[in-house]
Amino acid sequence: MSKVYTVAVVGGGIGRSHIVEGYETNKDRFKVLAICDLDATRRDNLADEFGIERRVENFDELLAMDDLDIIDVCTPPMLHFPMVIAALKAGKHVICEKPLVGSLSEVDAVMAEEKRSKGKLMPVFQYRFGNGIQQAKAIIDAGIAGKPYVGTVETLWRRGPDYYSVPWRGKWKSELGGVLMTHAIHPHDIFTYLMGDIKSLFGRVATRVNAIEVEDCISASVELQSGALGSFTATLGSADEISRIRLAFENVTIESDHEAYNPGKALWKILPRNDEAKARIEVLLANWQDVPSRFETQMRRFWDALEGLGPMPVTSTDSRRALEIVTAFYHSSETHEDVAFPLGPEHPRYNSWVPEGFR
Repeated sequence: MSKVYTVAVVGGGIGRSHIVEGYETNKDRFKVLAICDLDATRRDNLADEFGIERRVENFDELLAMDDLDIIDVCTPPMLHFPMVIAALKAGKHVICEKPLVGSLSEVDAVMAEEKRSKGKLMPVFQYRFGNGIQQAKAIIDAGIAGKPYVGTVETLWRRGPDYYSVPWRGKWKSELGGVLMTHAIHPHDIFTYLMGDIKSLFGRVATRVNAIEVEDCISASVELQSGALGSFTATLGSADEISRIRLAFENVTIESDHEAYNPGKALWKILPRNDEAKARIEVLLANWQDVPSRFETQMRRFWDALEGLGPMPVTSTDSRRALEIVTAFYHSSETHEDVAFPLGPEHPRYNSWVPEGFR
């Protein structure tokens, strides 16, 4: 009989998607034992809807539950760091929504605590999963794509005053950033997941769409460790909403599906450069096994990792890479300088990318 891990979901906003997509679809692997939310109505509605036994207002109560295996943190960003650290100290496995924490110093502290804890940590990057992106990943990992040349990432979404009417949104202290942090972080993770590590970045951020503290437009030029080049563009002022990643390699060009919130699900456009590459791709994908998108596969692979059956699907190192991009963007935009990677304790924004007047 497979082990069923017990879960507490903290925060019923995006946490509901975790339940619907990640846990209800993997009932042979997980049981949601508790829902923790300050909003009593939302807490009770979720508990009633999914038959969740425990309704908790105080996060600390979860830490003392001996029969609780996993704490899934789905709270506003400013709460992630203390909750993740506390859960790891309590020996729990931890899942945490993006952004994992609010600085490179905090992510390094989390990684240090993770090494001491008996619990394992999995940050959330659910857009990595689905048939489209996983086929692209398989082609690249098999060496068929060849040398990477260039790539583009476009995150063209729409957010208006109604979105920012939620009190913690659009503010540095609570959201920790704007489109770069809370929206484009997903496609930028896809880019590095497929293309590799960044060597340097020159970026700009601007606030042009909404009356908020944080940015809602960004653009950057990047150089990869491999020598390949890339460009990132994002806005929250688009008339329609798409996520588009296009990657040109030596033997194949790959373009993502454009669906904004699930770009990995549908099959991607795979354009082989020659007949040899086409034939190799056909052989590789001939017996393809379905990869459900988003949280369903990420949670399933997390279970595999806990059971020693596979690698962790997303790691704290992946999260650090994403937060390096964020840090470099803000620093480059302010200084008008190219930022070299990796970013360590000597970097002036290692402890915070938040502007001094908002800390």
